[in-house]
Amino acid sequence: MYACDLAGTRYGFRDLKILLAAATPFRSGDQLAGLGAASAEERIAARYALADLPLDTLLEDLVVPYESDEVTRLIIDTHDKAAFAEISHLTVGAFREWLLSNDTDAARLTAVAPGVTPEMAAAVCKLMRNQDLIAVARKITVTSAFRNTLGLPRRLAVRLQPNHATDDLRGVAASIIDGLLMGCGDAVIGVNPATDNIDTARGLLELIDDIRLRLEIPTQSCVLTHVTNTLELIALGAPVDLTFQSIAGTEAANRGFGVDLALLSEAHEATLALGRHELGDNVMYFETGQGSALSADAHHGVDQQTLEARAYAVARPFRPLLVNSVVGFIGPEYLYDGKQITRAGLEDHFCGKLLGLPMGVDVCYTNHAAADQDDMDDLLTLLGVAGVNFVMGVPGADDVMLNYQSTSFHDALYVREVLGLRPAPEFEAWLARIGLSGGGGRILPYDQAQAAQQELLGRLDHG
Repeated sequence: MYACDLAGTRYGFRDLKILLAAATPFRSGDQLAGLGAASAEERIAARYALADLPLDTLLEDLVVPYESDEVTRLIIDTHDKAAFAEISHLTVGAFREWLLSNDTDAARLTAVAPGVTPEMAAAVCKLMRNQDLIAVARKITVTSAFRNTLGLPRRLAVRLQPNHATDDLRGVAASIIDGLLMGCGDAVIGVNPATDNIDTARGLLELIDDIRLRLEIPTQSCVLTHVTNTLELIALGAPVDLTFQSIAGTEAANRGFGVDLALLSEAHEATLALGRHELGDNVMYFETGQGSALSADAHHGVDQQTLEARAYAVARPFRPLLVNSVVGFIGPEYLYDGKQITRAGLEDHFCGKLLGLPMGVDVCYTNHAAADQDDMDDLLTLLGVAGVNFVMGVPGADDVMLNYQSTSFHDALYVREVLGLRPAPEFEAWLARIGLSGGGGRILPYDQAQAAQQELLGRLDHG
């Protein structure tokens, strides 16, 4: 039992998961699950109680039972006690102060990351204002590499997302070219296929690889199909760079996605064995999102933000190139409006970085959410300040296949420009080499880059 006396009232919380849920900022998903504080006063009381909780308690009072959940076993069995030693004496509240201290720099944050569990990250997150989440995440550098280097300071990469409602290769190719001409695609050129057809997925992979080779682009490709499909594509000899999979924070939720840790390990080893990586051997791409475990009825009575942090524990052993919180995609049942989406995006980015992951965020919303593109502009800018590794580049910000709103190629150019951010260095050099950029990653105006654009299109003309 955890308790706090506040303004003459005693508030009690039976176990850790109830305390964490009560301390969480209000959001629709937790209300849907019957979790969270019953009042603002109870929420503040929960935060007081959480702030006084020793960090090592989070290694003992488990939110999902060890015996019945392989994600919990992964968290506990791989916990780095040596890395934890520096912060083991702290309470959750003192951990917040340690994170915000000027003495806690990038090197110390990197060193302590293996000792931080998802529950520790989620707990301290609940005590932090948005500016705290931004300030700490900005200090953390997590790099990854395949054919280029992602996550370096003052860099912002973009996933070029050329989805098509019918997987039409010419339509996908047109979107790819559109994005490249606007300096997007350094994180990955990644297509969500409209079907699970293996032949279609192979055709998409071959298309992207052909464009990459013709134009000598230092980037990587991915078709975001189920991991079992990717294993089949690898067996067929398709040009697979990265293996993608959606993941969640409980064994049962991952089972709903059709995966477990053993299958992810098999895919990781198979993708590495292809040897297509050049600068680094980070070959996995994971996507997550608050509410996924609740939507699968696999949340175990745990709040959605804590479960999201646990999804990052699933990703961590596989040293991914990219981890992406698709923050507003699941819908208003889980994140109701722009305010909740903004907070969740900052939470996810902070927790992922704190756990040592190369975090990106799909700044997005569905059309039935109480949000609009102004909300996304705000979140995109805040994430840029916070040092997010990558965001999405979708033609017109409107995904015609997935039917949701994201960020456009122009949005990526905006946030790079106003915050002085640059593409991945190898991609930046490519932009300059082909004449699309005048240096520093800044895309040249059309009249200055017209010759380069025509040459680029000419190199693709025979395809």
